[in-house]
Amino acid sequence: MKDEDRMFLNLFGRHDWRLKGSMALGNWYKTKEILLKGPEWILKEISASGLRGRGGAGFPTGMKWGFMNKPSDGRPKYLVVNADEGEPGTCKDREIMRHDPHMLVEGCLVAGRAMGARAAYIYIRGEFYNEASNLQIAINEAYKAGFIGNNACGSGYDFDVYVHRGAGAYICGEETALIESLEGKQGKPRLKPPFPADVGVFGCPTTVANVETVAVAPGICRRGGEWFASFGRERNRGNKLFNISGQVNNPTTVEEEMSIPLKELIERHAGGVIGGWDNLLCVIPGGSSTPIIPRSVCDDVLMDFDALIQAQTGLGTAAIIVMNKQSDVIRCIARLIDFYKHESCGQCTPCREGCGWMKKVMDRFVTGDAEEREIDMLYELTKQIEGHTICALGDGAAWPVQGLIRHFRPVIVERMKQFEQSQARTAKM
Repeated sequence: MKDEDRMFLNLFGRHDWRLKGSMALGNWYKTKEILLKGPEWILKEISASGLRGRGGAGFPTGMKWGFMNKPSDGRPKYLVVNADEGEPGTCKDREIMRHDPHMLVEGCLVAGRAMGARAAYIYIRGEFYNEASNLQIAINEAYKAGFIGNNACGSGYDFDVYVHRGAGAYICGEETALIESLEGKQGKPRLKPPFPADVGVFGCPTTVANVETVAVAPGICRRGGEWFASFGRERNRGNKLFNISGQVNNPTTVEEEMSIPLKELIERHAGGVIGGWDNLLCVIPGGSSTPIIPRSVCDDVLMDFDALIQAQTGLGTAAIIVMNKQSDVIRCIARLIDFYKHESCGQCTPCREGCGWMKKVMDRFVTGDAEEREIDMLYELTKQIEGHTICALGDGAAWPVQGLIRHFRPVIVERMKQFEQSQARTAKM
């Protein structure tokens, strides 16, 4: 991707993130004109851009925001920004809020205008102290400059932005759990319907959107939806932030176009796999909740929604976790299951009980103290969790185990044989 096509110009914090520096990078440029063109024009550009939600689900953004464009029944409408980035391996939204908070604030204004919202609530993870601080300073600067608040940017549109700090629960990344937490209740997902677009925060129509999705909206409106759609493949358009961590030489967050090959992304931006590409074991391509893919798939797979679904995994948050051959893949997946067990809200029996059982079995797989028939039993258990819960946490807990069994069953079996042999040697002694 060429530098002039990048949207996140301060991703690494090399420039001033306050209002003056942000405006020098192109933020808050012609915002009034965008607002005056009206909701229909903004939605048209967002739809034309092919932007899909960057929080993991990949739902078409123009369509989602359009759900709010219905005749008013007297209730105010709200935009809620999901800044509760808690997916292991994911660290893109915090970079936006820490180094380019005005981009998000302007995005809230443009997105709010598109859906006729009265205000935006940015629900930020409690651990993000510096990010929340920078974000609040940016909001204060925007109010002082007249960019938000009454008569925002002189457009005649009134719009407020509030920061709400969460308490660091992973489950609050789910949109209805986030709304519950925002209202001061326990962060537990709601049954749907009713959907947030009908009954959301404070019982009013609400759209919950990811930080990155909202932040790119003004840039799309300034440059045009067709420009954004010129990157990536059909149904997988635009620029995207990718996180690369794990056994790479230079872990990083980078902006690239969608549909870039996974190998190119790792080799060019992360300095390659430690020990070289031939030392690669597997990759988690979209944050901890997406199934792992082995080296054979990593050679050619493209980083977009459709290509990764065909590879029996998902783009998710585009948080790439690389494991080389020095990694204990069984132990890595067991550690993730420990996380999901801890973060389950306990509302749904399959998730509450199933995550505990998965952890017990995976802990024994790590040492090899198990029987081969238990591999199929564990796989069946994941299928009893997947698709049987209110929210997707159950699915996210089941998929890593399914990926492990799908691609690394021989490794699990070998671990069991090694344990059996060590027990036999001990018995002889």
